Amino acid sequence: MDFALVIVDMIKDNVDLKRGAALDVEAGKIIPRINELAREFRARSCPVIFACDSFMADDFIFGGRMKPHAIRGTGGDLPIKELDVEPSDVVLAKRRMSAFHKTDLDQTLRTWKITTVVVCGIMTNVCVLLTALDALQNDFNTVIVTDASACYKAELHEATLKVYENLPLFPLFRLMSTDEVIAEVSAH
Repeated sequence: MDFALVIVDMIKDNVDLKRGAALDVEAGKIIPRINELAREFRARSCPVIFACDSFMADDFIFGGRMKPHAIRGTGGDLPIKELDVEPSDVVLAKRRMSAFHKTDLDQTLRTWKITTVVVCGIMTNVCVLLTALDALQNDFNTVIVTDASACYKAELHEATLKVYENLPLFPLFRLMSTDEVIAEVSAH
């Protein structure tokens, strides 16, 4: 088992397809790709991890412009119902933008002998990117799934990817489509 899939912040308080806000619309577009990735990873006994915002009501993070959301115990900090969450999946509560920050994700991945962390979800320019960069900082090969990640503006998503597409860290840090990831995981 060399690969792990980390799905970032696709939670009830962040994504409400009925609300119709820009982020909801963009997040809705990636749900089928995320479900496809999760099915393929599970079929190959690779872990699927839902990294979910999970804050305290008076959390420091709400001292800026961010409105309180994803408060622990409210249910808003859980994956959206449109995602296929299986009992074998891990739901990881995270207090900050990166799924690695002050969690046991690094140790868990090492216990599972993971070498490559595949990241998708929302927001490409913040939580997805910071999780991917922290995976790299923790010496994991890292992939951001381009068509399974989103921002509230498609242009911002694309601009973020453009900044990272030619990093000198290739092939340690890569941008790949869902189909490319599935092909690589299948061939491994």
